[in-house]
Amino acid sequence: MKQSTLNLQPSHLSEAALAASRQVWLAGLGAAVVTRDWMQNEAGSVLKTLVKEGTAVESRAIRYVGDRIEGSVTRANSLWRRTRSTVETTVKTYADTAVMLVRETLPKSLPKIDLPVRRTRKAKPAAAVKRARKTVRARTAKPVARVKRAAKTVAKQAAKVAPAAE
Repeated sequence: MKQSTLNLQPSHLSEAALAASRQVWLAGLGAAVVTRDWMQNEAGSVLKTLVKEGTAVESRAIRYVGDRIEGSVTRANSLWRRTRSTVETTVKTYADTAVMLVRETLPKSLPKIDLPVRRTRKAKPAAAVKRARKTVRARTAKPVARVKRAAKTVAKQAAKVAPAAE
């Protein structure tokens, strides 16, 4: 059996873990300092260049999208005009065919037929007004009576309370 060469002593492991974590911490601090120095010295020109390139790409993209939308709107308008023209032509054709069919198939000298007219009985305006007044009175009489009763009750209670308060 092969023996392990790793020495598993707790004190050595904890010291190694502490040393490794300290090295990671120091590397992070170093990266922050290097980044700060780069931002102060070199990043300004790089950032300006990136902004210029981004602006150029944005304007090209806007122009491209605008051209595509304009083409789509033009195509949609053309399709709409063709569709409308086709529908109008079709409807006119069917209407002309129907008119021609009616003129050819129905005889020109049809007898005039008077159809009976059903006469309805019309209510007199005065009677309608009277009915409406009765309905309004009937619907408002009960709530008005309730309000009057409630007002009398409140007045009686107020009269009883007033002498007691003096």
